[in-house]
Amino acid sequence: MKKILPNRIHIIGSVGSGKTTLARELSSQFNIPFYELDNVVWKRHGGHGEVRRTEKEREDYLNTLIASDSWIVEGVHNEEWVSNSFRNAEIIIFLDINYSVRTYRIIKRFILQKLRLEKSNYKPSLKIFFKMFKWNRYFEEVGKPNFYNKFGKYGDKILVVTSKKEIESYFN
Repeated sequence: MKKILPNRIHIIGSVGSGKTTLARELSSQFNIPFYELDNVVWKRHGGHGEVRRTEKEREDYLNTLIASDSWIVEGVHNEEWVSNSFRNAEIIIFLDINYSVRTYRIIKRFILQKLRLEKSNYKPSLKIFFKMFKWNRYFEEVGKPNFYNKFGKYGDKILVVTSKKEIESYFN
């Protein structure tokens, strides 16, 4: 039996779990556009600051993106405003990467961004750097349980992934 590749993919995970990297790779491999939820929350002005969208703007923008036939949405968010994305996704990939691996990636990302070897949608500052550790812990303690409480009902389409090998195995 041939596996049918999904056209609507939602990727969720903590800071440093590899969401953007995976979304970029799948987008390139399957020619599906990908969207970062952080860019749905924030109006970016090309390194010249950002403005938070209102709740209505944010929700309307996301609903416009997921109204198309194919998309990849990635982000840490699991609040009610993203529920349509989870509902409409054909697969939800939950990146449950080891906490210490995510911590290492946060440090590595910050260094690479400061050296301008990695692009960033925000200005990498010490304030953001330390917030990422806080967000990483918060996701582990609050975000992950909240996701399962709110969206566990989609269990038949949730793929929990703890390593890159599991992703490769699924899509190959």
